[in-house]
Amino acid sequence: MTIREIGTLLRERKASCVEFISQTYAEIEKRERFNSFISLNREEALAEAAQRDAEFASGIDRGPLHGVPIALKDIIHTAGIRTTGASRLFENFVPSTDAVVVAQLKAAGAISIGKTNLHELAYGATSQHSYFGPMLNPHDPARIPGGSSGGSATTIAAGLLAMALGSDTGGSIRIPASYCGIVGFKPTYERVSRRGVMPLAFGLDHVGPLGATVEDCTLTMEVIGKLAPVEEELTGLRVCLPANFYFERVDQEVTAAVKGALGLLERAGAIVSEERIPDLHEANLAARIIQASEATAVYAHCNDPGMFSEIVWALLQEGRRVAGYEYVNAQRIRKLFRRAFDALWQKYDVLLAPSTPIAAPLREEVSVLIGTEEEDTRMASTRLTRAINLLGEPAISIPCGRTNHGLPIGLQLIAAPGDDARLLQIAEKTEALLATK
Repeated sequence: MTIREIGTLLRERKASCVEFISQTYAEIEKRERFNSFISLNREEALAEAAQRDAEFASGIDRGPLHGVPIALKDIIHTAGIRTTGASRLFENFVPSTDAVVVAQLKAAGAISIGKTNLHELAYGATSQHSYFGPMLNPHDPARIPGGSSGGSATTIAAGLLAMALGSDTGGSIRIPASYCGIVGFKPTYERVSRRGVMPLAFGLDHVGPLGATVEDCTLTMEVIGKLAPVEEELTGLRVCLPANFYFERVDQEVTAAVKGALGLLERAGAIVSEERIPDLHEANLAARIIQASEATAVYAHCNDPGMFSEIVWALLQEGRRVAGYEYVNAQRIRKLFRRAFDALWQKYDVLLAPSTPIAAPLREEVSVLIGTEEEDTRMASTRLTRAINLLGEPAISIPCGRTNHGLPIGLQLIAAPGDDARLLQIAEKTEALLATK
């Protein structure tokens, strides 16, 4: 069910908040087989649900999220409820205060039912390395759900929740959205508060929603991003189809599905132009240097490899090998790309591309074959998302089809900084077009 559908059910008194939250836990107990959660806070959630029912009874309605069950990626601080980062390092850490986004969602009436699993410390794209075990893709448990917000994505893909919060440093919302066939929105950098969220790389981290529909993400962003609703028409929409980078080394089925969505937009009145964009391979390299340096800075005081998985410890050591001049040059490259994309947004409203070059890989695949070329699974997964974290543009992944094996394919839409509300409207109208094909 969507946020809107849940709200209708509650407001028409077809179920109380307590009954709906209880049913959600019953469904999790019955159907959750993907290791989506690290912890469930049933007692606290039911107490909040009783308060939401009392408010409804007295005529208080906090808005669309009133009484709606949600979940939080387990790097988001929750007062009195442990926040682990899926790491041994924080296994028993219990924050004393809520993160800003948690306080905002509570004020809007949403009820957090638990903390979702993730790739350890949000440092990875597969969700196969967590102190609490790997996550499985609901479409095919033999495949990865993507990461690092894997648990948030699987709860939605399994139909257990309408929305869960995630974070995105190199694609960690959009990648699992693509692999799990749901919607994932990365806002403009600093649109959503990161206060009370465990950092990975300060200059690249974003917090945002994963949802069953674009509207689920929009309703959430109206709360945590203070977005005002806008109306956007597809007629006359200026769409950039990149002539380079985004369709290089991309699976043929992915390319066909994404360009099929482009055709729908064009028939709806959008003006599509193909153009070469700045070479984002260099931007990806700069983003990796910045992420490695900043992540290692966060955990520089931790010198015990036994507190980390082998792969995350190796990544943290990479950051120690980055020279100061390399970090400074990466930031200079960032400014050059910022100028180039500012010029691009003078000509276009949205850039259209695949979210990932492939559908969800098998769990044991450390490398994937794309056409005739082999590529590291993690590098392939992040290749089409990472540069947008460097730039800070808002970006969204929505489902746009399936492979011959029934695996979801993600369409990525990117817009200018600050155009979050507009991008969500464009995505919602694109989603509606895709539903009719």
